Amino acid sequence: MFRLIRRRLTSAMTNTKNNETVLVLGATGKTGSRVARRLTDLGIDVRKASRPVFDWDDRSTWTAAVTGIGAAYLTYYPDLAFPGAAEAIRDFSKLAVDHGVRRLVLLSGRGEEEAVVSEQGVRDSGAEWTVVRASWFAQNFSEHFLLEPVLAGEIVLPAGSVTEPFIDVEDIVDVAVTALTTDGHDGQVYELTGPRLLGFADAAAEIGKASGRDVRYVPVSAAEFAAGAAEQGVPEEEIEGLTDLFTRILDGRNSSLTGDVEQVLGRPARDFSEYAANAAATGVWNR
Repeated sequence: MFRLIRRRLTSAMTNTKNNETVLVLGATGKTGSRVARRLTDLGIDVRKASRPVFDWDDRSTWTAAVTGIGAAYLTYYPDLAFPGAAEAIRDFSKLAVDHGVRRLVLLSGRGEEEAVVSEQGVRDSGAEWTVVRASWFAQNFSEHFLLEPVLAGEIVLPAGSVTEPFIDVEDIVDVAVTALTTDGHDGQVYELTGPRLLGFADAAAEIGKASGRDVRYVPVSAAEFAAGAAEQGVPEEEIEGLTDLFTRILDGRNSSLTGDVEQVLGRPARDFSEYAANAAATGVWNR
């Protein structure tokens, strides 16, 4: 009963119209899948879009995605800093507005100059827009390219001793859903960080403590990282882009904290230790 009452109250607080559908791009990804689930729990109709139904490289799939939509959550694969992203975001945002979409929320990357260029596409679209610039995802260690290294016991990155304000994806999703469903976020750029700075060695230690595994961080050069990625079968074009991106953003530019999570949600950001404990409880690191 309490859950039903809470859901009705939460739905009453949202400014998304009851008959309005929200488009979620990247609906199988780390943030997109959670955004879609959270919106559905609020009683909002969701259109999930991911490959092959929606493809950034196939513009013939775009119109069907935006037709009949009121708001949209945009994520770009592989990253907004990659070549072609700015043009795609600009053209898609214009198409969306031409088809009646009134609100756009874009997931961006903190400290990425090229991503800022891509963000301009939603700014110029004519829609109500919000940009969510996220720091390094904590979930990269449990749901993405760093899961296998954690299981192997070695996290190998060209990060030196730099510190990062690792952000829990759940916080990103809470901010994005708030921006999608309530007023007061038009024209806002939120830079999301966790509540403290950790080096990658610190993150490895936290994961080891939570999982009971022996996990260590191994700093390498950019060339060594690229060679290792090639051995693992990562496509050459992605290796080049990721190596360049990591080399630049892991230079200390993001070694600072913001209060934007608390500003939007009225609560502090989740700590990395909480993330590690929750991830460990799922058994993802027990393989």
